[in-house]
Amino acid sequence: MPQFSTPALNWLASILEERFGFAFTLQPYQAGLKLSLSDCEQGFILFPSLNSAFHESHSDLPHSEWDAAQAGWLSVLEQPLPALGVRELPQPLIEQAADHYVVHYDVLGLTYWMLNRVEEIDRTDLDNHGRFPAIHSHAYKHGYLERPVVDEWLHVLGQVIQKQWPQVELKQHEFSMKVSHDVDSPSLYQFKPWKTIIRMMAGHLLKRRDIKAFLQAPYIKLTSSKQLSQHDPHNTFEWLMDVSEKHGLQSAFYFICGTTSKMDADYQPEHPIIRQLMRRMHERGHEIGLHPSYGTYQKPELIKQEADRLRAVMQKEGIKQNEFGGRMHYLRWQHPTTLQAWNDAGMTYDTTLSYADRPGFRCGTCFEYPAFNTITQQSLQIRIRPLIAMECTIIADRYMNLGYGKEAENKFLELKDTCRKVKGCFTLLWHNSHFNSQQDKDLYAKLVKEDV
Repeated sequence: MPQFSTPALNWLASILEERFGFAFTLQPYQAGLKLSLSDCEQGFILFPSLNSAFHESHSDLPHSEWDAAQAGWLSVLEQPLPALGVRELPQPLIEQAADHYVVHYDVLGLTYWMLNRVEEIDRTDLDNHGRFPAIHSHAYKHGYLERPVVDEWLHVLGQVIQKQWPQVELKQHEFSMKVSHDVDSPSLYQFKPWKTIIRMMAGHLLKRRDIKAFLQAPYIKLTSSKQLSQHDPHNTFEWLMDVSEKHGLQSAFYFICGTTSKMDADYQPEHPIIRQLMRRMHERGHEIGLHPSYGTYQKPELIKQEADRLRAVMQKEGIKQNEFGGRMHYLRWQHPTTLQAWNDAGMTYDTTLSYADRPGFRCGTCFEYPAFNTITQQSLQIRIRPLIAMECTIIADRYMNLGYGKEAENKFLELKDTCRKVKGCFTLLWHNSHFNSQQDKDLYAKLVKEDV
């Protein structure tokens, strides 16, 4: 039978404490686990059997469903819950004994498997950017990728906790939203050499018959030597900050600080224009973070080098922040190598974990949580902030190809509404350089409204 290490049990207990607001103790008990309330000797909750599937890296787990409502419990999404790892569930799934409750489903194993991306470790079925794609995941194959399955099961566990210890008042969460912007290209023209500009001008004129863009390119290049031109299509920073401030949000801007591939940016963080931009963001109360270059995701020393480079620029500009986080370029990620690298670089949080090809709940949750390395069996200092939706995942023809119509809008809003129902956080990535039309701006502005 699978065995949780003591550090893993302590990590799981910390997850439960953050979710429910009380300190818990988790101990091995016969073939399962015993959950106790640390400051209370009254009873316990027993998970009598653990599922070995939740300690294995593959996507071939069996799958079934549990109808909570039919069993007399509440389903937060008012739907049967996906039950990973089992073909058939015992009945009743949850029962009361003399002084304790018994849960016949390995909710804690599921939490461990999903939050720690055990499924993805050492996978070789990767896409052309070396990423584990959504279409190979258990969640996609079984139709629950757009559901925060961990949050759903912890909601049920919260009900069991409330029944076992009726005197406790569980922590109440509130829905929130975080917006972030990967600064792949702060300017369409400014940092490119004239040879590239001339080639772009030829494309504007001969391919697209766009006289305005043809004339704009050299004008922007010539007039933005000290700061970004307000006419630059990629200079949407003031507008983004305006929108965030209007809705009580703080934008996070993640800057590339290295060159490891032609996929990387054409600017340097030390450039006076970029430093001026960072100062402006900080003055307005927004966040600056790291966007490690394309080739760093398997190279911890490079992630630390680029993090230190950004810290040095921020220090020179007098920029101090309580948090220092960011996201990997192209969402490139190897678990847990990349996670450990972020931790060792002294970062506060990472918000990479979403799939590029499909939106949803890659980690099974929309709550931020402390990280754990399942290989070393150590709790980490860094926190994981799952990413729920990236604009091009839904809009771009290379991914879902929903464009800018009602279907795309509905997809974003469905995901936001799901986060709202479980009182989690809807995290949205929209690149500053992805506002190529008024449709982009209209859609983004609608998505960040609190009442939508």
